[in-house]
Order: sequence, then C-alpha cells, then structure tokens
Amino acid sequence: MGKGYDIVEKGVRDLRSKEVLKRPEFSMHRAAYKSMGYSDDDLSRPIIGIANSWNTIVPGHFNLRLVSEFVKRGIYRGGGTAVEFGVIAACDGVAQGHDGMHYILPSRELIANDVEVMAQAHRFDGLVLLGSCDKIVPGMLMAAARLDIPAIIVPGGPMSGGIEFDERKADLTSVSEALGMMSAGKISEEEYCNLEDVACPGCGSCAFFGTANTMCSLAEAFGMTLPGGALTPATYAERLRIAQESGIAICELVKKNISARKIINKASLENAIRVCMATGGSTNAALHLPAIAYEAGLSLDVLEMFDSLSRTTPQIAKVNPASKWDMEAFFMAGGIPRVMEKLGDLINRDALTCTGHTVAENLANYRYHYPEDKRVIRDLSDPFNATGGLAVLHGNLAPDGAVCKPGAMDPSVWHFKGKAMVFDNEESADKAILDGKVGPGTVVVIRYEGPKGGPGMREMYNAMKYLYGRGLALSTALVTDGRFSGTNNGCFVGHISPEAAEGGPLAIVKDGDEITIDVEKRELTLHVSDEEIKRRLAQWKRPEPKIKTGYLALYSKLASSASQGAIFKF
Repeated sequence: MGKGYDIVEKGVRDLRSKEVLKRPEFSMHRAAYKSMGYSDDDLSRPIIGIANSWNTIVPGHFNLRLVSEFVKRGIYRGGGTAVEFGVIAACDGVAQGHDGMHYILPSRELIANDVEVMAQAHRFDGLVLLGSCDKIVPGMLMAAARLDIPAIIVPGGPMSGGIEFDERKADLTSVSEALGMMSAGKISEEEYCNLEDVACPGCGSCAFFGTANTMCSLAEAFGMTLPGGALTPATYAERLRIAQESGIAICELVKKNISARKIINKASLENAIRVCMATGGSTNAALHLPAIAYEAGLSLDVLEMFDSLSRTTPQIAKVNPASKWDMEAFFMAGGIPRVMEKLGDLINRDALTCTGHTVAENLANYRYHYPEDKRVIRDLSDPFNATGGLAVLHGNLAPDGAVCKPGAMDPSVWHFKGKAMVFDNEESADKAILDGKVGPGTVVVIRYEGPKGGPGMREMYNAMKYLYGRGLALSTALVTDGRFSGTNNGCFVGHISPEAAEGGPLAIVKDGDEITIDVEKRELTLHVSDEEIKRRLAQWKRPEPKIKTGYLALYSKLASSASQGAIFKF
C-alpha cells in the first residue's frame, strides 16, 4: 500500500464512486476491485461505467466488443478508469413475424432498468452507453435521463448495402419484400434464396433509415453522441476513432459536472424532433422521445410537439426506405451534421452537447470528409416535402392520436378512402395478404396489437412488406394500434390511441366500414355515426389477456398508451 489512506481523496471528494471507495471504511470494496487487478491509481480516478450491449446475435452490436476497447483507451487517456458490464440487446429483424416480437418494445424498459441498477449499485461517475439498434439506444437514453449523471452514447454504426436489387442496394428488408414478389410470381425461388446470402454483406445496424439509425441520429441531435457519431459506418476506422474520442469526452463531462439533463432538455428535444422530421425518421421515434422526455422530468406533450413541429419542418433528406440511398450514402452526403447545418435557425443552436460545446460550436468545427450530395440532402429552400416526414393524425378512430409517415408514402395515397378488412392479430392479416385475399381499395385493420393488447405493441412489418411485394402499396392502406418498422413504406397509420384492448374505437370496426386517411388534414376517420360507435362500444367486451405469466404479463399491466410512449405507469 504505502500511499496513504487519502490517495483517493485528492481533488475528487465529490465523485460518486468515492462514496464507496473511500478508505478506511470502504477498504472492503477496494479489495474487491483489486481482486480483478485494479490498482490504487485506477481507484483514484473517476470510475466510468461502459454499458456494452455486445452480443453475437444482433448484427448492429457484433462490433461493439472492438468499439469498447477503443472507448477504454479514451477513458484512460482522459484520466478515468473503465469498468464494463453487459446489457441485453434483442434484434427486431430476427424477432419479426413470430411471438418474439412481443418482447422487443418491452425490452426497452428492461434495458433502462438494467443500466440504472448497475450505475446506482456501483456509484459510477459517468456512463458510456454502447448500442446501435432499435430499442437499445432509446433504453440507454432513458437510463441516462433518469440517472442524470454524465453520459455519452457510442453507436456501432450502420452496415453497408448489399447487391443491387429492385433498383437499390439490397438490405434485410429486401428479403421480406422479395417473399411477396415470389408469391406473386415476379421472381423465381432461386433468385429469392440467393438474396439471403448477399443482402447483408457485413455487420452493423441495418443499411436503411429504420428505427435503429433514426434513434442513433436523434441521439446525435440531442447532443448525446459526438458529431458524426450516429452514421459513421461500422467498418470504417473513423468509427474506432469516435469511440476513443468518446472515452476522452466522458471524462471531461465528469470533470465539468455536465450531467445528462443538462443536455437532454426541451431545447434538445425540439432539435431531435426537427431532425426526425427533416430526415423522414421512423414512426417509432414518436414512442421513444416521449419516454425519454418523461425520464428527463420534462412535463411536455411530446406527441403535440411532433404535430406542431412537423408542420414547420421541411423534409430535406430522403433515404431508404423513402428513396434508394442507403446509410453509407447518407453519411457521405454529410449525415446529421449536414442536416442540422441546413436546418439553420430551425435548430436550437445554443443547446449544450456532450462535447461540452453548443450545437453551433460543433457545427462550426465539424470537418466533412466528402462533398455534398443534394440527391440525398437538399437545401432548406428546396426540400423534398414542405412538411416533416412524420405526421400525427386525430379523428373518431384515434381520439388520442395516431402516427403515419408521409415521408415514406407516395403523395397519391396521402388521401385514401377504402373499406375495412378487420383482423385481430398480425398473423391472420399476413396470411390473408399472401393468399391473395386483400385487393385494391382495402384498408387492412389489425387490432389488439397495442402495448397492453399485444402485449408489447408488435411491428406490422411483414404485412406492409407483403402488400408492397404483391404490388398493392399504392392501392391499399393499413391501420393498427400496433407499430411499424422504420423501413416500412406505403399508406399506413399506427400507434392508434386508445388501443383496442383499452376499448378504443378501433375495437368496434367491422368488415366493410369505410375509413379515410387524410394526411394533409391530419385526420383519421371511421365513417360510422357517433350513435353507432356508442352502440357498438356498449356491446364490446374486453378480451382475455393473451399472455398471463412472465414479463409480458407484467408489461401488459404497467404499460401506458402509445400516445404517452408506452412507458411504465406505476
């Protein structure tokens, strides 16, 4: 020993970790650390927790073990000591189309709770949160906001696109679309099977602007990643440099006592929503941002913010699934820094970020490696759409709101009227579509798939992909209390609130009822009289829960409405 009991005290008396590493009363804790090789010098530094969601199941997380090693380098260079722990991460792609999807949105709450438990039990001074995919990044942002300690997000980056298919580089969703094409006789079984081998050439978050890349982008817009941190591809050396710089940055945040809520606030929330609108981000952002705001202690109607900001934020970036450009093309066109720069005064430029500097300062100092590409990111004066890529609809079918994605809809279906074909679960709708029972002019209604009714609010991913593959994307619509993948395109409305299982009007829709979707008027209308709706609701009986044991039973009891972010309400 020989260094005295005060070695951990010098200049760091206010660090959380020193509450449990102070001599002599906490020498037992120090002994536990020393059993793993930590030294007195290590324990005198700020203790930085690395929440690593690496595994060998999720492509977007496969590279995070290497990314973590570079984060550790940065932490040591910055004057900290890294301690690493694992966090669960489930793959939306692998969970699609079966019972596994029930667990995906509920995993977000587990992730937030997991990070909270580890950070609080061990009194970390700061957190580096390693995650890339759909529910992992939101869960980590929720944890950071809840804990309100210094924190930074480090994504693993998107994968590259695959072989050319259907007029774009192939990706995971190409395989789903191809199944619809094969069932319609548009491609052969051999072509379909070959696509499986060449759609995803390497690891990373999926190559399209789905929920994973949307949430990484919004983490950057919040100021919770380093500039350029969201979309630098997984296989680029720059990804590892960002990881190392993030390790240095977290130590600076600890030294300056810049905690998460000094970054996640109303101003940065507005920035995140603006960026979501400007890029045509995933509809799932309308679930995750309310949840993050709630954890940050912000008493805001976030869905109303989506509605109002969508009307004043042009869509200036258009990428897959709204166009053929993948994430690598988006990154090379300038990514999120270019989008925020182009948005100009629509962005709160004085908002503080994890660099310790403001958005304005970050943008002024950001170095672009590639030239502009206005096929991907346009100027504010020449947008792809005059309003944002997402829209919030209301009406007698969605009294508390619903969400659609005009940025991924052909303008010809921004106003759609059709007759309902009703299904009480996703699987029956999928079968009807593949069997050719759904024709033009149909509004496919899938209900009892909300947070409580599902339970878990599954994505109606396959149904939309099958409609696309069968050539029905411009002649049908789909409405649901479930949600959608960020990769879905076509005429769809999700997150209908209240959900059917809670007695929302969706529960009493019948086959043949007329439904109108009007994006420009922000309306979702069931053409049934108020009196008839009341009569049907009076006769409606709440169905028995689909799952009565395990975590999903607990989730079904605690989950709030989609309009509130499907957060736990105790």
